[in-house]
Amino acid sequence: MTITGTTRVFYILGDPVAQVRAPEVYNHLFQRHGIDAAMVPLKLPAAALTGFLDHGMKAENIGGFLATIPHKAALCERLQPADPVAQVAHAVNAVKRHADGRLEAALFDGIGFVKGLDHFGIAVAGKRVLVVGAGGGGHAVAAAIALRKPALLRVSNRARERAASLVARLQPLVGAAARVADSNDPAGYDLVVNCTSQGLKPDDPLPFDAARVDAGAAVVDIIMSKQPTALLRACRERGIQAEAGFEMLVQQIPEVVRFFGFDAIAGTLQADMSEVRSLLYPK
Repeated sequence: MTITGTTRVFYILGDPVAQVRAPEVYNHLFQRHGIDAAMVPLKLPAAALTGFLDHGMKAENIGGFLATIPHKAALCERLQPADPVAQVAHAVNAVKRHADGRLEAALFDGIGFVKGLDHFGIAVAGKRVLVVGAGGGGHAVAAAIALRKPALLRVSNRARERAASLVARLQPLVGAAARVADSNDPAGYDLVVNCTSQGLKPDDPLPFDAARVDAGAAVVDIIMSKQPTALLRACRERGIQAEAGFEMLVQQIPEVVRFFGFDAIAGTLQADMSEVRSLLYPK
């Protein structure tokens, strides 16, 4: 990759930031498709975010940035995105700098998730869906599902008040279909999504009883590491369609590329996602 005086610069902000793979992925795509752009990581403490937005984004060759922990919620508060999924999740993970200096924010976790469902042939419209876990991932996933108009959308969380808070945010999108689940029992649903962290550790209990998943239902576990998780293995042993969360990352790449203004490369990637999968799926 050659950096020149005309190179558009993109960042990924986080603290910590050493674990991120975005520079590896996006710089490969920029170089592969002849885009004069580069992405670099910035280890930015939470206290420095306001100053960065006020001053660091003034440079005219900055195209925008991606954001990870701990900046997603603070960026949402500051930039007030129009994206309904970002509003429900109270988070953004991408910010674009327009030519006039204006900053536009969006969240792509949700669209990545539902496009992943499309890839796996898992329908949402008119279906019964249970989302287990009402953290940041659960908010984005549930909001994106709500926009697909399921017949039922139930949210389960160990702290019931957190599930209730999410449901209140979902109801403007899907009405009375969104409710707090009485339990994490997966029986009676067409799609069950694990949005908890249970499965990251070898001795974690399952987030719900895999033996109770209906025949013909589908399960998605958004945990990105330790795949296949114990949950997915238990479901697959029963012949249940059970998918990992990697596709959630894959499917948002063309959306982010388009958001940053590279429509041609976005179209090329969307037509054939094998290149992106080769970069993101575990070897």
